[in-house]
Amino acid sequence: MADHPLWQLTLVRFREFLREPEALFWVFGFPLLLAAGLGLAFRNTPAETVSIGVVGTEHAAFEQAPSLDVDAFATLEEGLKALREGRIALLVERPEADAVVYHYDDTNPQGRDARMRADLALQQSAGRVDPVAARDELMRETGSRYIDFLVPGLLGMNLMGGSIWSMGFAIVDARRRKLMKRLVATPMPRHYFLLSFLISRLAMLVVEVGAFLAFGVLVFGVPIRGSLALIAGICVLGSLAFGAIGLLLSSRARTVEAASGLMNLTMLPMWILSGVFFSSQRFPDAVQPIIAALPLTALNDALRATMLQGETVAQILPEAGVLAAWLVVCFPVALKLFRWR
Repeated sequence: MADHPLWQLTLVRFREFLREPEALFWVFGFPLLLAAGLGLAFRNTPAETVSIGVVGTEHAAFEQAPSLDVDAFATLEEGLKALREGRIALLVERPEADAVVYHYDDTNPQGRDARMRADLALQQSAGRVDPVAARDELMRETGSRYIDFLVPGLLGMNLMGGSIWSMGFAIVDARRRKLMKRLVATPMPRHYFLLSFLISRLAMLVVEVGAFLAFGVLVFGVPIRGSLALIAGICVLGSLAFGAIGLLLSSRARTVEAASGLMNLTMLPMWILSGVFFSSQRFPDAVQPIIAALPLTALNDALRATMLQGETVAQILPEAGVLAAWLVVCFPVALKLFRWR
């Protein structure tokens, strides 16, 4: 087995990867740092307090508004100065007993928010009773946080980038260095060369996906409600689909610059449209069928459905069908167009 050409070619793929420290960082380190940074930036925190100032208004009116941090000013000029300097978002002035004046910048979202909070507190303290009773039911369930939405999206993005770049860049680089031409001249079957990329990529998935999911679960408590075997199957199918796309993009390219341009042109729209950092439902209804047909959209939706909702194979068949279609279409076309020299 040690002398088998497929085994040796697969070992070459591993050696090339391990000898590139920057590749290790982009595959393993960067997704973890990105998840950690975004998870901390958008973590669940208590409601933010807003600083306001009052002139001629009693503090008692705001005692039932813990979300307001109130400063009293002796004169209107002092309050306006604090507002201009950004120390407060709103200045409340009561020139008369039955009148209130709000000083704020209506182009500042914090100023508009402070105005609504302060007005609500004042009206309620004056005895206003709402005609419709309302109460808050706070929902802070694990699985509904931004980090829970983000982790499957980052995993899908990493699978796409790793599969396309590892396949496309290495093939174009071998073609550029005339290495592929030399290998074809040997008795080695040609399909072994391409198969070695596939085997090495699937082997790397174990570490790549396992480390990322473990980080999300241990650090942020991201739930995994579905089957681990199903998640693994989705990752394998997604990696194969993107590997086929990478093979197609590199089938004719002769320079690294040309291949990089094609890969970035392919991946950039999916980074934006496929719901990595925010829901793809934000885009107009007219483009939703196009977005749903993108492989990264299908991969992200399948991962989120399995991890966060615990859905089964039957429930993610549409997404799996999209990924399988990209694999079935791109792989034969890539083989037909592939240039060995």
